[in-house]
Amino acid sequence: MLDFISPAELTALFSVIVIDLVLAGDNALVVGMAAAGLPKEQRLKVIAIGIAVATVLRIVFALGITYLLAIIGLLLAGGILLLWVSWKLWREVEDERKRRALERAASAGDKGAAAEAEPEPKSFRAAVTQIIIADVTMSLDNVLAVAGVAREHTWVLVVGLVFSVAFMGAAATAIASLLSRYPWIAYVGTAIIAYVAMIMIWEGSIEIIDAVS
Repeated sequence: MLDFISPAELTALFSVIVIDLVLAGDNALVVGMAAAGLPKEQRLKVIAIGIAVATVLRIVFALGITYLLAIIGLLLAGGILLLWVSWKLWREVEDERKRRALERAASAGDKGAAAEAEPEPKSFRAAVTQIIIADVTMSLDNVLAVAGVAREHTWVLVVGLVFSVAFMGAAATAIASLLSRYPWIAYVGTAIIAYVAMIMIWEGSIEIIDAVS
């Protein structure tokens, strides 16, 4: 099979896989963090929905990449949406931190803290909404980045898509488990998601400036 693959295609394939793994990792982080706030029995379901939505979106965006590349401001809008997701996740992380602090106070004998420590459960719908919004923005970012590398090599785009989805499923499950054991990781995750959003906003703004100048 390698006899039929040119050096240019091999280079493109390697680059696409690296890009997909990095961006799929960010996407998995959002899915894992959103799922971590749910009861155990709902986590796998929400993660499965997130992966399925991300897969469909990547396929749709890949098929319409020519049109997407022509839309000025799309990257900026996606970055703003992702920034909103990171803010929502940060609020949840802070609420969880306060709840844990109240639990510690309650275990020390503070009855008032014990009453306040009762967690307000995160709804399944809220988690799915966060994941879908993040999937839209990050799938768009993924396909736009990969398309520039894959160019006319469609099969390279497809292989990269398969790798990213497989990695995302495994990573999201692991992240959700880690967050329940090591809550501090949530702050790192939120910062990474916000950073990705700011990069998208920056690149989208430059794109618009270049278009009007």
